[in-house]
Amino acid sequence: MSSPSATAPARTTLRDGFAVLGVAIRREPWIFTVSTLGSVLFGALTVADAWVLGWATDHVLLPAFEDGTVSAELLWAVLALFLGVALLRAVGIVARRLGAGVMQYRMQAAYRREVTAQYLALPMAWHQRHPAGQLLSNANSDVEAAWAPIAPLPMAVGTLAMMVIAVVQMLLVDLTMAAVGLLVFPLVTLVTLVYQRYSSPLFTRIQALRAELSEVAHESFDGAMVVKTLGRESEETERFAAKANQLRDLGIQVGRIRAVFDPLLEAIPSLGVLGVLGVGVLQVQNGNAGPGDVVTIAYLLTIVAFPIRSIGWLLGEFPRSVVGFRRVHHVLDEPVRTEYGTATLTATDHGARLDVEGLGFGYEPDEPVLDGLSFEVDPGRTVAVVGETASGKSTLTTLLTRLVDPDSGTVLVDGTDLRTLARGELAQHVALVPQTAFLFDDTVRGNVALGADVPDDEVWEALRTAQADGFVAALPHGLDSRLGERGTTLSGGQRQRLALARALVRRPRLLILDDATSAVDPEVEARILGAMRARSADATLVLIAYRKATIGLADEVLFLADGRIADRGPHAVLLGRNDAYARLVNAYEQADAEEVDA
Repeated sequence: MSSPSATAPARTTLRDGFAVLGVAIRREPWIFTVSTLGSVLFGALTVADAWVLGWATDHVLLPAFEDGTVSAELLWAVLALFLGVALLRAVGIVARRLGAGVMQYRMQAAYRREVTAQYLALPMAWHQRHPAGQLLSNANSDVEAAWAPIAPLPMAVGTLAMMVIAVVQMLLVDLTMAAVGLLVFPLVTLVTLVYQRYSSPLFTRIQALRAELSEVAHESFDGAMVVKTLGRESEETERFAAKANQLRDLGIQVGRIRAVFDPLLEAIPSLGVLGVLGVGVLQVQNGNAGPGDVVTIAYLLTIVAFPIRSIGWLLGEFPRSVVGFRRVHHVLDEPVRTEYGTATLTATDHGARLDVEGLGFGYEPDEPVLDGLSFEVDPGRTVAVVGETASGKSTLTTLLTRLVDPDSGTVLVDGTDLRTLARGELAQHVALVPQTAFLFDDTVRGNVALGADVPDDEVWEALRTAQADGFVAALPHGLDSRLGERGTTLSGGQRQRLALARALVRRPRLLILDDATSAVDPEVEARILGAMRARSADATLVLIAYRKATIGLADEVLFLADGRIADRGPHAVLLGRNDAYARLVNAYEQADAEEVDA
């Protein structure tokens, strides 16, 4: 660890830490006020204990020693005073702790909701650049770290009242001894700044490592089949252990620093008491103060020690809090570049018209995946898009459903630019079934309806069209059968058919299938496509297809090459006039035949 050459980073952490707390106070002012008043009550009554003890000594104990008798009224008065102070102090403790807990958990819940909402608002291009483990860490451990200082905040603020009262009393008793006692404050500040200077970089790395650890775990769990079938359990365990060990070592480093900081924080007030006693002896010898003054200031300094510690606990949480807050706001401050208009589409039973004009898109600058792509699809027509691997077919589907916006050109549905549609409008008319079927850890009904109010008979109708009604009916609880995370209890073909039913139940006017039946055998696929045409005869259908049987069902084929439409026309016509198309389709057919033979 390098030696700090300046305290600027520590000052920045201190300033930013108070700024983070300011955010919480502005968002939860009433809860903060209640918890702070409870802490003030606790602090004031802690100081009041000294007064009650002194009053009892002067009016009960000393007269009892002198007279040999004790008045019952005075005993009841002392008891009432002590009980009253104790009860009120208990009320203060409850208000302080309850308020701090409610405030902390409300802020954590609010920020988790905001982070999740931001995740859903950000475009797919942003998600493709950020691993899932990092996103989980932002929404979980980073949010927790950001609001960790709220727990000691009301105590630290409230005990300031106790400290102010004690400091005023010290100054009234003796300025010299009070000045010596108050030296503890700059010492505590200096120790805190040094602690933050050393710990802030470690907390930054710890939060980043937690995200990396989540990423490794998420990949291992998601790829469990690959890991197990290839015998990579030990390698994945070692990969996880390496990150876990790094996190452990950094945590130990923070613990070592904290092991120095906490004892110093405890010792400084005691050193202040020793300093006061030393100076007090000289003051008494010189006749500038009495023994009672020395005892009073020493006792008041011990009372001040508690607020000093509570403030130290608060400041000790700042490095972790600031790091977590910055990581969370790295997500929240990300501009949502997807803008929406106010246009709407007419709800009809007819298929939608699709126009693509001069479409250009690339994931990297100067490396276009699609370049000047143009075509149109009339309402109710079925069009198959065919092309080599990495020719931009799946990219086209994300543009047609506005998961990303094009670099150039326009996509129009019923003559309306997708970018001018109101938020959520496109989803009312267009549905995409992607290559990889994703199912939630929910029931069959929940996965098909996805929260929509869809009658069971419509769910069954969609399942029948997708040729999924047979295996769903055979499940133990039918529509109420839970499918497990990602539908792991089902085969690949069954998952695809449920994903297709999910789209069909919404009766889209434009349905886009991105190789959505690749895991289904050709006979079932033919039945699915036939049932779809019978059920949604007027819907416009765009197929990303490989199999001849699928392509042959289309009214027209768009042959995609080099980011453009290289040829278009009926499947049989393209087979006869375009050698590249014929080689590609025949190659796919041969690959499928070899798979079946194997």
